[in-house]
Amino acid sequence: MEPRILLFIIFGAAIGGIIWLEKRLEGTWLSLPIVYVALGWLLFSLPLDLGWLAPAFDAEQTIAVEYVSEMIVIVSLMSLGLSIDREFSWRKWKQVLPLLLVTMPLCIAAVALLGYWAMGLSLASAMLLGACLSPTDPVLARAVQVGPPGDSDKDDVRFNLSTEAGFNDSLAFPFVYLAIALTTMDEGWFGRWVAVDVLWKIVAGVAVGFLVGKTGAWLAFRKSGGKNKHEHGIDEGSEGLLVISSLFLSYGLGEIVNGYGFLSVFVAAVTAKQREIESDLHKKTHGFIDQIERLILVIILIGFGGLLASGVLNSLTWPIVLVSLAFLVLIRPFFGYIAQAGSALPKPGKVAVAFLGVRGIGSFYYLAYGQHHAEFGDLPKLWAAVSFTVLLSIVLHGVTASKLLQKLGGDERVG
Repeated sequence: MEPRILLFIIFGAAIGGIIWLEKRLEGTWLSLPIVYVALGWLLFSLPLDLGWLAPAFDAEQTIAVEYVSEMIVIVSLMSLGLSIDREFSWRKWKQVLPLLLVTMPLCIAAVALLGYWAMGLSLASAMLLGACLSPTDPVLARAVQVGPPGDSDKDDVRFNLSTEAGFNDSLAFPFVYLAIALTTMDEGWFGRWVAVDVLWKIVAGVAVGFLVGKTGAWLAFRKSGGKNKHEHGIDEGSEGLLVISSLFLSYGLGEIVNGYGFLSVFVAAVTAKQREIESDLHKKTHGFIDQIERLILVIILIGFGGLLASGVLNSLTWPIVLVSLAFLVLIRPFFGYIAQAGSALPKPGKVAVAFLGVRGIGSFYYLAYGQHHAEFGDLPKLWAAVSFTVLLSIVLHGVTASKLLQKLGGDERVG
């Protein structure tokens, strides 16, 4: 049998398997990512001629990883933004800011320092590693995020983790560009980085997302006038077309004005959701994009298992292992906790938010993006470090997240 045909069978069975597995894994120590990464590792370890995955050495594979991970991240950001039922206001949303403005930069600095000192990376490669590992993941963190529109899982722990994942997959990008700038350090690089990569790209990304979200919401609700949550302004069955249109437009327009497309997608979804926040239309659009997300997720998880089977961890060293462990068990929890010093969230909730910083597909996107756009040394080390950290996060958070959130019981609220 041709490997191509075999992959059709594997992915078809694996996608269908989600329907059976998701409910059965609830409340257990296993998670869907653990199962599918293990399945991918097993399949690529067998003599099935499925190929050899080595993006650290193959430029075409690097670009493939960049594009596939880019797609799943923007789909996940749209799905996540549509899930957040909380009305936007400074009082209700300000609690996530310390995670973005304190925890993430401190985590980047700590990982970059350890990468430079303990792993022997160059300054540019160490900064790239810090940027890759800094964002919490909107893709693999489904278990710790808010539920779909109208769902009861809307406590502040889930809200904080969801909004953090929604925003910091964009706000880590300036540090990827900083790493790229450090590979050349040409004249005026720092001022250009601050003006363009930090200030302009963030403002442009937010502006595009807001405009696309407002336009999409107007199209969806122009007939209802807010009088009936079951009434909206698009034809029945067109909900999927609307959400895909908004997804592509927000990302494409965000990128074309030299902004952060990831930020545009999330802001567009949140902005659209704020219009008639209890409308049934949001459930339909979210349900459509959620199915696409799960489909791509299965392919990526099996691919990650194949990456592990292909030897991406051959460059793993004890310093890399210790840095990854320190990051997930000490650095993120410590900086995540101290950033919430002024939060009214009870202590168990703060601990949960600090600990449940899931790493995932976004880290691979940033690594592939950096590799594609600049010359970095130590690429096998970087791929080993990111892969091991993501694998460790899948296991560590996959085993603990469900039990920890059940123990909190959804009562961790600040108001």
